[in-house]
Amino acid sequence: MNNAFDSSKPIFLQIRTLIEDQIVNDQLQEGDQAPSTNQLVNFYKINHATISKGINQLVDEKILFKKRGIGMFVAEGAKQTLIRQRKKAFVDNYVKSLVQEAQKLGITETEVIELIKNTKGSEI
Repeated sequence: MNNAFDSSKPIFLQIRTLIEDQIVNDQLQEGDQAPSTNQLVNFYKINHATISKGINQLVDEKILFKKRGIGMFVAEGAKQTLIRQRKKAFVDNYVKSLVQEAQKLGITETEVIELIKNTKGSEI
């Protein structure tokens, strides 16, 4: 396995995330051609089927679309769709547990907000 990948997560998901990140960060915009499967295979030196699995998930979710014989392209509304998905995942994975733990500890909403501001301010 390539050292660029995290062994705790399937590579096809990491490839998918790399492409999603490029869309969310405006490195790939709507209508832009996404890296081809062959380009990704050559760059990362991993199996074609692994790359295809990650890309095909993005096609199935209409983040990317295929132009036969030309390649994959970023679909209209892809960035907004990804941001919406990621916000939901953020709430599910982080915010809900934060709120539950704060309630257990008797931390008020105001205190949570202040803790977030202080934490954010300390990283700048």
